[in-house]
Amino acid sequence: MAKTISKTGIVFRYKHYLTWPEDQRWEIIDGVAFSMTPAPSRIHQKILVELLTIFHNHLRGKTCEVYAAPFDVRLPLANERDEETSNVVQPDIIVVCDPSKLDEKGCNGSPDLVIEIISPSTLRRDLKEKFYLYEKAGVLEYWIVYPENETIVIHKLVDHKYGRPEVYSTEDRITSSIFDALTINLSEIFVRHLPFQE
Repeated sequence: MAKTISKTGIVFRYKHYLTWPEDQRWEIIDGVAFSMTPAPSRIHQKILVELLTIFHNHLRGKTCEVYAAPFDVRLPLANERDEETSNVVQPDIIVVCDPSKLDEKGCNGSPDLVIEIISPSTLRRDLKEKFYLYEKAGVLEYWIVYPENETIVIHKLVDHKYGRPEVYSTEDRITSSIFDALTINLSEIFVRHLPFQE
């Protein structure tokens, strides 16, 4: 299970994050630190590569850029200064269309699209803490991928809130409201006839 670091009276921020060992992966959500262990499963990584390849090919030569974890995304809220940001996450995949949000440290500000691939150790965080964080930060589309059920649930921002989720399975095709002419055939994403193991 993912570990949580918490101390009474302490809110972790990006300035703390920068001092932690580089060989360890962490996220900070609302000042609480979460360890990014254990490593993702093979099927998780296979789905990540398939989606990353589709977005990379589609966005080639365009303004928007796609990145995969590990890649730091700082989400400053309420005019927080960069080093005081209490939200630093490493989504599985992000797409950023505003180049000014990108720097050598990663992304500073809200990506246009975030994809999280569910693992047992991250289930609660992806469905609860990150859902509300991405909504509050203004992520236009939040995709949650369920490898075991071979489904993708998409939340789209409407009037600063995520509307009714759109659910897609292997028989479906996804068209994003952000990217023109992008169609994803889900039968090509999910690895069929292989046991789901985390």
